[in-house]
Amino acid sequence: MILERLEKLPVGSFHYKLLIVTGLGWLFDSMDTGLISFVLPILSKEWGLTPEQVGWIGSVGLIGMALGAVLAGTVADKFGRKNVFAATVILYSVSTGLCAIAWNYESLLVFRFLVGFGLGGELPVAATLMSEYAPSHLRGRFIVLLESFWGLGWLVAALISYLLIPQFGWKVAFIIGALPALYVFLIRLHMPESIRYLISKGKVDEARQIILSLEKKLGVPSRPFDNDFIDEATPIFKLNVFTLWTKTFRVRTLMLWIAWFGIVFSYYGIFMWLPSIVFAQGFEVVKTFEYVLIMTLAQLPGYITAAMLVDIIGRRYTLSSFLLMSGVCAYFFGNATTSYELLGWGAAMSFFNLGAWGVIYTYTPELYPTAIRALGSGWAAGFGRIGGMLAPMLVGVLLVSGAHMDSIFLMFASVFVIVSLIVLSLGIESKKKTLEEIDSSVRLSSNH
Repeated sequence: MILERLEKLPVGSFHYKLLIVTGLGWLFDSMDTGLISFVLPILSKEWGLTPEQVGWIGSVGLIGMALGAVLAGTVADKFGRKNVFAATVILYSVSTGLCAIAWNYESLLVFRFLVGFGLGGELPVAATLMSEYAPSHLRGRFIVLLESFWGLGWLVAALISYLLIPQFGWKVAFIIGALPALYVFLIRLHMPESIRYLISKGKVDEARQIILSLEKKLGVPSRPFDNDFIDEATPIFKLNVFTLWTKTFRVRTLMLWIAWFGIVFSYYGIFMWLPSIVFAQGFEVVKTFEYVLIMTLAQLPGYITAAMLVDIIGRRYTLSSFLLMSGVCAYFFGNATTSYELLGWGAAMSFFNLGAWGVIYTYTPELYPTAIRALGSGWAAGFGRIGGMLAPMLVGVLLVSGAHMDSIFLMFASVFVIVSLIVLSLGIESKKKTLEEIDSSVRLSSNH
């Protein structure tokens, strides 16, 4: 069988090359997201923007991300992971470059929406493609490592912002952000289409050719395929959101949508307002490059730790424990009284929160069959982005109403704890199982 030979491939240069190629896409995406947060204060002063206008520049990107995740996921299940991945990279790269020539506030809003659309579409599709190639016993580790490129992208954004923007102005950040368009050529050269996707579309010969090519690259003795194609046929599903809420999928869809909403709500609510909230409490250290660097660097060991645990104790326990610890750290961060407490709990919060991001990107594609895997991943991520839109506005309302930092972070801590319990109670375990085994086990359980 084709899929059996795919699973038996030894981990080698192909897998790591695929990780780097898809990971670079995440790095560029993260870099763009980080750059806009550094550019906004300068742009606001230069253009004389109101706080509401600045808020909309951030929000319109999140709206684009939500729509991009939903639509790109649907299209990827119809036209292929590789093509959609390349198209979304081009879209956000070109749109980022156009931001450098934005002539007014309205044109910038349009370009930032398109950037968000490409960004939101690329992430779930890349995770889906990587999950369909990574060997089952190391799949979780590969996806979490893929997500770790997000932390590297923030580091690049911070370096660009502190080294280049003061010298050359804010437009240079967007010009650099357009360079990933060239990276699409790497995608075309080094990224094959998903074998599972090809089989689901009946393109068996193409899938076989990819297997033969990979076996040759990885030094596996190759043998011809039998004429009879005996891989299990992929069930036909309608490519719309209602399929995700049928009896077979509704419990995992509910769990994933709540988890995504909670993670995105807390992440954007905390990190978009973090400098403003804490600076208002008198901690000037948050205005320095060192603080940004410490918070960002703390993400990397968080990813690595999650990558190690996700294939040992499993997705459900790793995700729920990282969410729980994110809540604990958020509570103590909100009650910090010294700069040392602030930095310590802030770094710990970043460690656990971004580790949880890595696991949710691992877990989501595994819970849907090939025919609707990108669709399910895209809708979960898209629904989560609603939380990203609501949280910053809610924090603003709470601050205006006189809420203190400790009560705001108590809210975020509570969200983390609630989502942790939901993942623990509704989630299923998928570590070291093939994607087909996961699908089969969930189908059996849904029929009881």
